[in-house]
Amino acid sequence: MPIGQLNPKESAGVPILGTFGHFRLLQMLQTKDILALALVAFITPLQAQTSAPTPATAQAPTPSRPKAELTLKEQYEDLGLVYRDLKAKGLQEFWLLGRYHGHYHDTSGVGRSDSGLESRRIRLGFQARLIDHLTVHAQAISGSDFEPAYNGFTELWMRWEFDPAVSLTVGQQKHRFTHDRNVSSRYMSFMERSMFTNMMSLDYTPAVTLSGRVGKLDYYAGVFSNQAGTDMWGAFTELHSGWSGLAAVTYDLGHWAGADSASIYASLLHSEARTGSTNLTRFDDAASAALILTEGPAALVTEITAGFGGAKGDAVGLNLQPSLFLTDRLELVSRFQYATASHADGLRSQRRYESPAGLPSGDRYQATYLGLNYYVAGHRIKVLSGVEHARMNSRDAFTVFAGFRMFFGPQSNAPYPGNKLLKGIW
Repeated sequence: MPIGQLNPKESAGVPILGTFGHFRLLQMLQTKDILALALVAFITPLQAQTSAPTPATAQAPTPSRPKAELTLKEQYEDLGLVYRDLKAKGLQEFWLLGRYHGHYHDTSGVGRSDSGLESRRIRLGFQARLIDHLTVHAQAISGSDFEPAYNGFTELWMRWEFDPAVSLTVGQQKHRFTHDRNVSSRYMSFMERSMFTNMMSLDYTPAVTLSGRVGKLDYYAGVFSNQAGTDMWGAFTELHSGWSGLAAVTYDLGHWAGADSASIYASLLHSEARTGSTNLTRFDDAASAALILTEGPAALVTEITAGFGGAKGDAVGLNLQPSLFLTDRLELVSRFQYATASHADGLRSQRRYESPAGLPSGDRYQATYLGLNYYVAGHRIKVLSGVEHARMNSRDAFTVFAGFRMFFGPQSNAPYPGNKLLKGIW
């Protein structure tokens, strides 16, 4: 299956939300009532099972176990699914998409501090699958704390699947350079991606990409605009800010080294940034390689990323992410980052939290993160917490995090932790 491609279940057409559910969901999104939206997330699966089906083919699938025995993760597996009939000749599947990430942080630096509550990510959209091969995806985004309420589109694309080995996607898309970036924010185990990934200014821009699966190999390659903005017409027509080329592969190593699962994610990037570029302006070329292992309740992600050229020289970074599921819902996560650069200020501290607390740019960075995550309904509804110590050259910053995350819409596919949980020790 292509990287990031959906994995729909074979089932009959099912209207999941009733008319009242559609109206209330849209009304809550318009009024920005996030607590109510979270409540809808809990109520929707219950309503889905009691709503009367419209056509004769719209019977909800019967769980293999009584509802009382289903976990919340199983109950919310199709959260956001409005309609599905994969045998239809036209519209076969329709999803509402939504994402809310809110958290609190408190960062202490050298003589400065920064703290506060933030609605970090707010997104709303839809995805439709038609005539077996066509997928249409649109997802708008709000600014931090809903300022502004509309801040452009993260994704606005169409994909034609010729067969499992070849899919063509055209439109506003995500750069999938590094495994750290390839994993959707829906499945992240940490409050933020690594410093090195964020420093590269990887954003959503217009692109043409090819993806597919051949044997145990998933591939993804494309050409992207280097201009990101809220004006979609301008983004698609004013292509004068340069371009970037990206190629990435995932290879399934099976039970390599005795692990339950093992994968390699490798990516290459070339950027031709010009005046006015807002995206991928840090390096001319970059490469990354990640080894992703799981064994029982434990996982280890090891990634090395290097960038070459650009106004601030070369840099290389190491990202280690060991984690352990204590129970099926409670996960202990940790991360160690180390990066070095050839230029005196070739590395930029995290623009959220660290920079406002006075952590400057430099040429040597290291950070250690320790956290606990609780999965209320898998990745769909979860609570994250953590502490992180970061040092740039000889200056330090210490951050405490606590956050709530939820989403509705189809699941996607990526190596761990993408849409995956492990069996806990207890």
